[in-house]
Amino acid sequence: MGSNQFAVGGLAELDQLMKSLPVKIEKNVLKGALRAGQKVMLQGAKNHLSEVTKRDSGALENSLRIRFARNAERIGWVRSYLVAGDKYAFYSHMVEFGTASFYSGAGKTVGAPYVIAAQVKESLFFGGQAKEAVLHPGIKPRPFMRPAMDEQAENSLKAMIQYLQKRIPKELQKAEA
Repeated sequence: MGSNQFAVGGLAELDQLMKSLPVKIEKNVLKGALRAGQKVMLQGAKNHLSEVTKRDSGALENSLRIRFARNAERIGWVRSYLVAGDKYAFYSHMVEFGTASFYSGAGKTVGAPYVIAAQVKESLFFGGQAKEAVLHPGIKPRPFMRPAMDEQAENSLKAMIQYLQKRIPKELQKAEA
């Protein structure tokens, strides 16, 4: 197997066991397991973020959160996401993927460096000087989510397994009582 791949055994048995639990318990157990795994990813993303954003206000790190999605038609179905960005850290995708320095729209400037032009003469100020146009160099990608996923996938899975190993016996005891 490649460096980003690993084998997981026992999924069929886990599926059978989960199906034996009441639906509400199944959903709650799965949600807890997903949260346990995502917490590992969240910490990995925060660690990478502290490396790539030295002068950030903390808004990007504070915007990292775990979200869940449910499907009303599929009983016991739940999905989790690790999300970056909010109204204060709207730039999370720009940090992760970078920005282009070349214009890709229509017209004669396609493929040329992206130029920000002033709408009104002397309305664009940089360094205390009025400019008619400024060449935008773009921003290099500084990924923090992808490396967290690459590095923490196995640890995340282990956290999920540990959670399930602790929680399922408790739920089975409750169901039998």
